[in-house]
Amino acid sequence: MARAFLVLLVVAVAVPGLLAGADPLAADPLNALAPPGSEHWFGSDHLGRDVLSRVVYGARHSLSIGVAATGIAVAAGVLLGLAAGLSPTWVDEALARSFDVLSTLPELLFALLIIAIIGPGTGNVIFAIAVAQIPTYARVIRAQTFVVRRAGYVEQAVTFGRPRLRIVAGHVLPNVLAPIPVLATIGLGTAVIAASGLSFLGMGPQPPAAEWGAMLSEARNYLRVAWWAAFFPGVAITLTVVCLTVIGRRLQRRFEGRTP
Repeated sequence: MARAFLVLLVVAVAVPGLLAGADPLAADPLNALAPPGSEHWFGSDHLGRDVLSRVVYGARHSLSIGVAATGIAVAAGVLLGLAAGLSPTWVDEALARSFDVLSTLPELLFALLIIAIIGPGTGNVIFAIAVAQIPTYARVIRAQTFVVRRAGYVEQAVTFGRPRLRIVAGHVLPNVLAPIPVLATIGLGTAVIAASGLSFLGMGPQPPAAEWGAMLSEARNYLRVAWWAAFFPGVAITLTVVCLTVIGRRLQRRFEGRTP
């Protein structure tokens, strides 16, 4: 079920026209706040725009922000974690304490703080979420690096006099990346929530762009008369995060050698 929904999301991102034929930006004031029916399966919003189309096309914005932020966080976290695990003690201590301090802040709050400094916008939202997630990956990579650097095959490579860079690239790095797919899958769900939360506050893609968090923000004033305008984007966010978490937990059990 989780995999099927994620495949549906990929289709929505790649070719949204297959799932929704209406223009997500086309307003029809005469049909504003129309309830779900044969003409609008998910109803229409306060401007008469088709909610189904906006949910489908909104997947591209929400997931693109989440994937981009997670990719940046993983890359930076791996580099910083490796640097901490392979550096002299004083450098490692400085980086480790920085990771610990940053990890105490809730990711959404930390991202909101960064946005307050650099300003709103899609690119800034991606950067803010990425920076907020970096400590999570860096701490795990640092711990893995300490384990791998003491492994027999690494010590043997050092004994044979192989260059340090070659040892890191050929022996250390491939073996510290094992938990990253698990963390990144679950982290992607967290990034989607953060992206939707920041967009809800008006700091992400700006109207009339279809984005799940922005849709919730626009629909919050019409909950009493048009619950569907907020319900369906909220369901999309919830199902996306739940499915990503389920897949991540399955990967974690497989990584730990337990039966999926």
